[in-house]
Amino acid sequence: MKNRTLIAALVALTLGVPAMAAAQQPSDTTRDRHEIRRDRRDLRHDRRDSRQDRRDIRQDRRERRQDLREGDTTAARQETRDIRQDKRDVRSDRRDRRSDRRDLRQDRRELRSDRHDSTAADTTHKNP
Repeated sequence: MKNRTLIAALVALTLGVPAMAAAQQPSDTTRDRHEIRRDRRDLRHDRRDSRQDRRDIRQDRRERRQDLREGDTTAARQETRDIRQDKRDVRSDRRDRRSDRRDLRQDRRELRSDRHDSTAADTTHKNP
């Protein structure tokens, strides 16, 4: 009697645990929605960084003009270096935005295909 109870408990655990673990995993559509949300957030941050870099460029140009008017060529050279660095940052942010837009499009496609696949699977099970 004890052996049968023990075997039944082991079988129940063996069959029940993987089913419970699978039930706790988020669905593909949930994962895709979270990825879309992350990509949108990345895009917002890249846009903000780009705006800040362009603002820095304008400020550095003003300071460089002022330094040149005052005859301070060393400070003007430093401002020129700062402008170059800020322009590099703008280009980097532009590449990041392009990559994030590409990721966002891909995630939206995957979300649509997952929804389409799940609705197609639901209809095939109902018909037979």
